[in-house]
Amino acid sequence: MITAHDLTIVSLEVRSDYPVERGDLSLALAGAELADLLDAGAVSLEGRLLRPIAPPGSGDRLLDAAASLVRREPAESVEDWLWRRGRGLAAEYLATAGASDSGRRRSRWSVRPTADRPDPVDPVARRRAIDRWATGDPVLVGLAGAVGIRHASADQVVDPEDDGTAAALAAVNDAVVELAGVRQRRSIEQAAFDNIWRGM
Repeated sequence: MITAHDLTIVSLEVRSDYPVERGDLSLALAGAELADLLDAGAVSLEGRLLRPIAPPGSGDRLLDAAASLVRREPAESVEDWLWRRGRGLAAEYLATAGASDSGRRRSRWSVRPTADRPDPVDPVARRRAIDRWATGDPVLVGLAGAVGIRHASADQVVDPEDDGTAAALAAVNDAVVELAGVRQRRSIEQAAFDNIWRGM
């Protein structure tokens, strides 16, 4: 139950054409947690609704926190849970991996390696994540693809066999697309506002 940590390391280590948006990464990390919770039998899906089954007992602070957020009643859709759990999640995982975006003045969080950012604190975890990426693990490749990190053989990677995991990945993709739409609307609104002020 380590997919979110692996995704964090991949986001730090693997080059992408564009900087990874922090909000996108947060949603994908929530999806990674959900995939692991489904795999562990800690939660289940009834249609689009998420149901708790049993605590995962993983010993991982972040994953156990994710499990505790799954509501018994009222039941919550996968999409709503991703948005609620994903809020600020990238910062927590980046800090755990030995990276931080605090103090950076850029509006976007670029996950490309830089000389001033330390390597992940656990070299074993780094090797595990990179090996998993190299073998084209469908869950990891799918989540990374949602945030714009494309695997070299992504077109040949098979979909996850588990329907619940496949549904979680689809929900992450939908949420990332929705977030991009929100950013675009805000950008248009800000540009229109700036034009009004310039014309006064």
